[in-house]
Amino acid sequence: MAGSPKIRVTPRVMGRLRLASQGLLGGFSSPEECVTTMGAMQAQDLGSAFWAVGQRVPGSGLSTVLEALENGKVVRSWPMRGTLHLVPPQDLRWILGITTERSMRSVAARHRELGIDAADVAMCRDLALERVTSSPGATREELFKIFESAGQATAAQRGIHLLWILCQNGWLVQGPPAGTAGKALGQQLFVAFDEWIPESKVLGREEGIAEFLLRYIRSHGPATLNDFAWWTQIPKAEVKAAHEALRSQLVELDFGGTSYWLSPEIAALLDDGVPGSRTVLALPGFDEFLLGYQDRNLVLPPEHFQKVVPGGNGVFKRMIVSGGEVVGTWSRSGTGRTAVVEPEPFSTEGLTPAARRSFELQAAKYLRFMES
Repeated sequence: MAGSPKIRVTPRVMGRLRLASQGLLGGFSSPEECVTTMGAMQAQDLGSAFWAVGQRVPGSGLSTVLEALENGKVVRSWPMRGTLHLVPPQDLRWILGITTERSMRSVAARHRELGIDAADVAMCRDLALERVTSSPGATREELFKIFESAGQATAAQRGIHLLWILCQNGWLVQGPPAGTAGKALGQQLFVAFDEWIPESKVLGREEGIAEFLLRYIRSHGPATLNDFAWWTQIPKAEVKAAHEALRSQLVELDFGGTSYWLSPEIAALLDDGVPGSRTVLALPGFDEFLLGYQDRNLVLPPEHFQKVVPGGNGVFKRMIVSGGEVVGTWSRSGTGRTAVVEPEPFSTEGLTPAARRSFELQAAKYLRFMES
């Protein structure tokens, strides 16, 4: 579709449409609904992932998201790009069925450097399953000790690669937080996949790619097919084939000569005005609003990219989003009642007095979330 004559489509409007798709202008009823709708949510930093869910589930607290992780309603694994994500448990196995082979090929050279072969993997699988089956699970350090005692070195990241392989193949999965002290630090127990996720949805490759693409567009649109192919690392030819099967369920929006796709419900917002023009959000680092796309220029002006990812080191700072655009970063210092949240706008015009007041409300919301 072309942009509605009632509203001029600009990068900020595109950003606000994405806010609406991602539940950042309305929200979901629970962490499991949030993660299921999103398909997968970046979670290499678990504290950031908790707040990403919290921003999309009104009224939730840290304990709400922790409970979903503890009860297995949400799981954390490496479904794609070698990066940890929160994933719906019932969908993890079919997602891995689509992405694992390519992920394994991408690190084959590294595994040869580490001296990991099929026999090593089989040995570690048997050792790990013997330890975690019919038990609450084991920490990474506990499994490393077991591997070491059997002659399997774990230094130089060899151990974490072995655990990654076991999770990629659906033998292990990260389960509940590892004790009270570990909850805030992101330590989780490794558990037997089939015990922690006793029921998995079964989808073939073509059907699964179509399901994944539909869920992505509905939760991330406006987005391009290249965005989805990058996000999942699924070959573009398969993405295009899935898109053809779904085309009637999606809406095309031409912007800058590029085809973006979104759900009919989000596209309908163009008829009456896209909400969120005055919305200010304190988003975590690694949030899907920015990381969920190959091309991030729509919502983050290129001249400010280094301020969000200093030195291009892959570590994304917490972001201030105003009216659909990233306008600054923010930081937290102190703990408990002494915690302070400080905005760091890109420019003096980045936060108007009204926007600054809105950010202060966001900062208070964040502190309440982390303490509840």
